[in-house]
Amino acid sequence: MRHRLRKVVVTTVSAVLLTFGASLANAGTPGEVPIGSVLRDERMDALIGPSRKLSEFRNKPLLINVWASWCGPCRDEMGALERLARRYGGRQFHVIGISTDDYRDRANGFLKAYKITFPNYIDHALLLENMLGADHLPLTLLVDAQGKVLGKYYGSREWDSPEAVKLISAAFKLPL
Repeated sequence: MRHRLRKVVVTTVSAVLLTFGASLANAGTPGEVPIGSVLRDERMDALIGPSRKLSEFRNKPLLINVWASWCGPCRDEMGALERLARRYGGRQFHVIGISTDDYRDRANGFLKAYKITFPNYIDHALLLENMLGADHLPLTLLVDAQGKVLGKYYGSREWDSPEAVKLISAAFKLPL
């Protein structure tokens, strides 16, 4: 009887842990906007360029890159993002960056070191980081002209490669 009771208790605890663990794995960041939904309008504190509201980018598709100065993979992809922004940014779509750094001087130092010219913003209160779903970095989002999230891509990529440009072109329905 004891053995049977012990087996039931262990099985029940295992099931609860698996269920809880699965829900944690599927849970996003607090207030995350899922793919297919429209981003909320939030004010963004500028590092490069003027501070703006997210809605000010709603006239064209938008590529948002979430990064931090201490993040190695973020450093790896920043040059490709700069080249992409210089090639297409502002004409067919916008490219912006969101730093999750705690200190403005570190974020600005990173941008200067990598000679980044596209608009970048800092997220002191984790509001944008949570809304975008940046539970690990880097994170790049593709957003349509109406603010709807089309895709989220975690990890470093060569955003100016032919494959990435093809992905962006298909998502934004643009002839790039």
